[in-house]
Amino acid sequence: MKQNNHDNQQECEYLECEYRAEIICNQSVQDDVIELLEQEISDIQYTVIENVNGKGLSSKKLGNTTWPEMNFLLFAYTDLSGAKKIKTIVEFLKKKFPKEGISVFFSKCEILP
Repeated sequence: MKQNNHDNQQECEYLECEYRAEIICNQSVQDDVIELLEQEISDIQYTVIENVNGKGLSSKKLGNTTWPEMNFLLFAYTDLSGAKKIKTIVEFLKKKFPKEGISVFFSKCEILP
C-alpha cells in the first residue's frame, strides 16, 4: 500500500527520531539503566534484548562456566535532546559502576518515505 509524502512527513514529525541509541552492558545494572531512562525521559520507548554474549575491552560475557556473566542490549529511537540525556545517564552509570562494562552507541536514522 502506497502512502503519500504528506503521511510520511507527519509520521516522521510525530516520531521525531533522529538517532538510534544502543546501550550494551552487564545484566547486573539492567534495572538501574531502565529506571534512570524512564525517570529522565518519560516518553521513552525502547526494546531490550537479554542474554547477549560478547567481548568488550576488559572481559568476555559468554554465560558459560568460564565467562559466566551476560550482557543485555537496549535500543531506542530518539531525538537530539533524548540522545543527550541518554549519554548523560550512561556517563553517570559508568562512574557509579566502573567495573560493569557499560557502553552506548548512537547512529543517525531516518524514516524512509
